[in-house]
Amino acid sequence: MSETMAPNDEFIREVDEEYRRDQIAEIWKRYNGIIIGIVILIVAGVGGWRFWQHRQETLAQEAAVRYEEALRLSSEDKGQEAQARFEAVVKEDGATGYAMLARFRLAAELGRQNAENGASAFDALANDASVPALWKDLARLRAAWLRLDTAEPASLRQAVEPLAAPSNAWRHSARELLGLSGLKAGDMDYAGRWFDQIAADRETPSALRQRLAVYTALVAGGAVQATQ
Repeated sequence: MSETMAPNDEFIREVDEEYRRDQIAEIWKRYNGIIIGIVILIVAGVGGWRFWQHRQETLAQEAAVRYEEALRLSSEDKGQEAQARFEAVVKEDGATGYAMLARFRLAAELGRQNAENGASAFDALANDASVPALWKDLARLRAAWLRLDTAEPASLRQAVEPLAAPSNAWRHSARELLGLSGLKAGDMDYAGRWFDQIAADRETPSALRQRLAVYTALVAGGAVQATQ
């Protein structure tokens, strides 16, 4: 019985394949224009995407060169020239990550010339909605460092204490700043509290631990009394 059914099975398969070919031919006849259009769009889209990627890579490379040149000028203490180059990177390379780096370096350059001008530039970064939260915190911290010698202790602490939380990426520098603000104000209890947190944190950088020995000695020595 299987021998008599085998030819029938083969015939059914052939008919089925012929039917599918007829369907494909009919679809092509009716929709060939649309299919060709879709193929063209796909090819154009892939080509456009690759061109965009290449263009972005080229822009990033050009921005890197400009940024490195600005860094070189800064390292050579050519502040005005470095500032102009960083400003150019910010203006011309706004779509690249180098523009963000340049804004931070530009603020630092301004701070080298005038602490409050630099702090104001960092304030602008901290208040910019386009800046990621992590970098906003860094901008707030950099502004506070520049104001360490001029800001009211209460104002400085209000700005920096949230950055000293255990989960904050910049907590080590924030704690050091708060401890120094306590030393500067003669508030050894406040200073000691932050230096203790630095000592207790297993992730405290080694360089900060070395400075901590000096800080704790100053706390132990107590506030310096002014003499006539």
